[in-house]
Amino acid sequence: MDTYSIILKVIMALGGLGLFLIGMKNMGEGLELAAGNKLRTLLQKITSNKFFAMLVGMLVTAVIQSSSATDAMVVGFANAGLMELGQAIGVLFGAKIGTTVTSLLIAIDIKAFVPIFIFLGAVIITFSKKNNHKYYGQISAGFGMLFLGLSLMSDNLKWMGESQAFASMADNLAFPLIGILVGFVFTAIIQSSSASVGILMALAMAGVITDLNQAIFVIYGFNVGACSAAFISSLGANRVAKQIALSNFLISSIGAVIMTLATIFMPLTTWINMAIPAETLGLPMQISASHIMFNIAITVILLPFSQLIVKLTTLILPEQDEDKEQMAAVYLDNRLLTTPPMAVLSVENECKRLCDLAQKNYRYAMKGFFEHDEKAIAKVAKNEKVIDYLTHEITRFIVKINGLDILDSDRKTMGVMYSAIQDIERIGDHAENIVECATQMIEKKMKFSPDAMQELHDLDEMVTKLIDEGLTLFKAQSMDFDLAKSIIETESALDSHVKIYKFNHIGRMNDGICSAEKGTVFLDMLTILERVGDHANNVAFSIPRNKMGNVLRKA
Repeated sequence: MDTYSIILKVIMALGGLGLFLIGMKNMGEGLELAAGNKLRTLLQKITSNKFFAMLVGMLVTAVIQSSSATDAMVVGFANAGLMELGQAIGVLFGAKIGTTVTSLLIAIDIKAFVPIFIFLGAVIITFSKKNNHKYYGQISAGFGMLFLGLSLMSDNLKWMGESQAFASMADNLAFPLIGILVGFVFTAIIQSSSASVGILMALAMAGVITDLNQAIFVIYGFNVGACSAAFISSLGANRVAKQIALSNFLISSIGAVIMTLATIFMPLTTWINMAIPAETLGLPMQISASHIMFNIAITVILLPFSQLIVKLTTLILPEQDEDKEQMAAVYLDNRLLTTPPMAVLSVENECKRLCDLAQKNYRYAMKGFFEHDEKAIAKVAKNEKVIDYLTHEITRFIVKINGLDILDSDRKTMGVMYSAIQDIERIGDHAENIVECATQMIEKKMKFSPDAMQELHDLDEMVTKLIDEGLTLFKAQSMDFDLAKSIIETESALDSHVKIYKFNHIGRMNDGICSAEKGTVFLDMLTILERVGDHANNVAFSIPRNKMGNVLRKA
């Protein structure tokens, strides 16, 4: 074959590879979008039960057709505080089994039906008005493109099977270290073990790989290389996310060592040849079986020892105390935008963190005011910067989520969160106003009368109750009649007491008990506390209307 023909076939094979990868991506995205909120429900139900977590991981990966994507997703969940290391281990094992579905589908020869899948997909995408239907079209078209790309690759790589040089290179893959290294590097580059196995099958169809011995160690390397996606995803993430990426690598690496020793000292390839004869079922089916065998075997062997893997991981990467008041979003993670329902949940968690910071700031401010505590006053200034930063970051993230294809209920939730954070930020702002009053009192050595101080303590008690109950109701994002009634009554009582205390203080000023300068500070404090109560009330009832029911009417 001349050089021009070889170059042309290489270009065609690369086109086939591109078509294969696009098809796999489209099919996975279509399946994920079709599954919708069910993925979120499944992942939220994950507990420390490793076997249940494994089943969830297997199902999710079978849906999105990529263990690398699931691993990266799990790392994102951990970074967003939605998953712990113990919960993630089971999911990682399940993901390894779930990813084998693709190889099994590819091993089945349906070349004659490929154009039909692409045509049906194109028709559904073009003429369907509902997004749900378009997702099914995306799945069908992606499935067809995947097989068309595979066929294009195998047809244009047959010349390699006739080359002695490539035959010699393929023989070298039968050496364990070489095979594993080649598989590891290749998958680390393309970040998908399913795609790597598919390409290996195409090489088998083209006659480049002629024997299972040339492929089995490469398959082991594929599974280790697939961990690179989780490692990359964990860069810049928190310690738990890094621990999950390390655990994933340890599982696959230990599994590769165990299976390599088993292959060398036990006739695994002979058993596979006997169970799945290459002459009748083909080498691609043997490659798929080996991929499935590896992932099921390491799950059966290592899952019972998952706690030891957790201990080994924490020994290599010890736990660290992470500052929850750091100038950074703890739960927001752009990686979660690929799974919109989980991104929505991360916003809810970050809003809860913002609530806690505002609540702390109010308490620090009042401590600074009543006790003239300068350390508490300094904490208010520090926390206020974090509150302002988080409000900005949450708003940006909400805008990103609203640009995605999300459920109407999630879109309503994002609207509620956007509204709530404005009020939460105002509580933080008013904490600064309280500090200004406290600073003025300290600098000018002012003291209120016992009656005035008692009135401020009374209001503080009501405002604290409003903030505590209001934020509790908001965090739950569901209505509690008794709590809602208490909030409404407390807010009403606060407004009434502010009016009474304003009248009382004017009387004290007229009687000469309080100076005009002190009176100004006192009245400022009344106004500030009343507004904090109003914002806490607004936050309390920042709940989608469909969740509020008739509570307000009953109250």
